[in-house]
Amino acid sequence: MHPIVYFLDKSVTFIDRTDAADGFDFVITAEDDISRAKVIKILDTHNHIAIISDNSHESFARFAEDFKFVVAAGGVVIDNNGNTLMISRRGRWDLPKGHWESGETIEECALREVAEETGVSPSEILRPICNTYHTYNVYGTWELKCTHWFLMRGKSEETSPQHEEGIVAAEWLSPNDVCKALQDSYPTIRKVFASL
Repeated sequence: MHPIVYFLDKSVTFIDRTDAADGFDFVITAEDDISRAKVIKILDTHNHIAIISDNSHESFARFAEDFKFVVAAGGVVIDNNGNTLMISRRGRWDLPKGHWESGETIEECALREVAEETGVSPSEILRPICNTYHTYNVYGTWELKCTHWFLMRGKSEETSPQHEEGIVAAEWLSPNDVCKALQDSYPTIRKVFASL
């Protein structure tokens, strides 16, 4: 799978020369300047950029050097009735996730973050789902967050959203409600569900 970096609703996909570049608004080659500044300028007028090279993973690694790298983990928690635990933050539906802390495994991070952000403690991790990359600017520092996602089992119990993290709701959604929520979510979250 080729790396995709999300800038909110816009994306930069790193592909190999042998791949088709269909469906992109703008295509550049890795031999061109692929600095963060240039890519952000292109994203002002385009939504989906492809960066083509002989080795997409090497191009992605060079691009990532322009950011502070952050590791995080989160989860898709399902109950025995097939409901999914989602959070609402900044006017969009999201999944619980957060920064990895030194001394914990990535799985421990995912379980801790879900519990902190929702008040629900998952009973087990069923399997890894995927990793996503997204960027944001924190007080002038561009961060590139790699989030490790896991499928988890949990009990449908009362939630307690972490308001200090801007979470206004943590709710168990039916499969139909999840489909509706994904229409008002981030591309990274839709990618997680597509990977399920």
